[in-house]
Amino acid sequence: MNYTIGEKSKQIINYTGGAFLLFLNSLKQITKKPFEFREIINQFYLIGVKSTFIVSLTNFFIGMVLALQTSYSLERFGAKTFVPKIVAVSLVREIAPILTALIIAGRSGSGIASELSSMKVTEQIDALRCLGANPLKKLIAPRIVALALALPTLTVMGIFIGIIGGMIISIQELGITVATYQHNVFETLQLRDFISGVGKTFFFGLIIAIIGCFQGMSVQGGTKEVGIVTTEAVVVSMILILISNYFITKVFILF
Repeated sequence: MNYTIGEKSKQIINYTGGAFLLFLNSLKQITKKPFEFREIINQFYLIGVKSTFIVSLTNFFIGMVLALQTSYSLERFGAKTFVPKIVAVSLVREIAPILTALIIAGRSGSGIASELSSMKVTEQIDALRCLGANPLKKLIAPRIVALALALPTLTVMGIFIGIIGGMIISIQELGITVATYQHNVFETLQLRDFISGVGKTFFFGLIIAIIGCFQGMSVQGGTKEVGIVTTEAVVVSMILILISNYFITKVFILF
């Protein structure tokens, strides 16, 4: 048992250290000229623009369900008028950021790990090195930048769509007017709510990108390993998002 725990602890330390070193080395490449603007824009399109539908659809129905469940729960206390406020704060501070991050981890995190691992097992990355190109600068750095920028953008969109979903249910179920709903939302939300909710998605984006890239670059063996590292990238990213969410939220609350 001690041997198993020791080996597992060693694997976790090596994994954490390897991912952190990959991030530091990629960070150095991000600041070096020439900047890979074209690849960053391309990755932003693949990660951000192509995820708008699934993010919008998910947050829209989550906003509707949240308003429906909240109205049902508050009805017994005669406090249905608080539904718009609860929906807005819940979406902005927690639900939309976490939900969007998990969606992107499953969609884009897996895609990054799969793409890079496939390139490695087919020796395309070695070919880049032979041509004098740095894989960190050409492949990894643009993905880290694009994900760190795309996830907050998608979160803002998801919040807006989710609030609209909550408004539709509030109008239908509670008889609240659009003006009243908007007034309650704007009256409740503060700048610190957006900073806390949207701000932490920047770090979630870094986590997804780093884990996806590290899993893809560390693949060993043949094509059979591609599916394994892809699955591991998604699982590890989701776990780290949920764990880090607590600590990041705690920091935002303190400051």
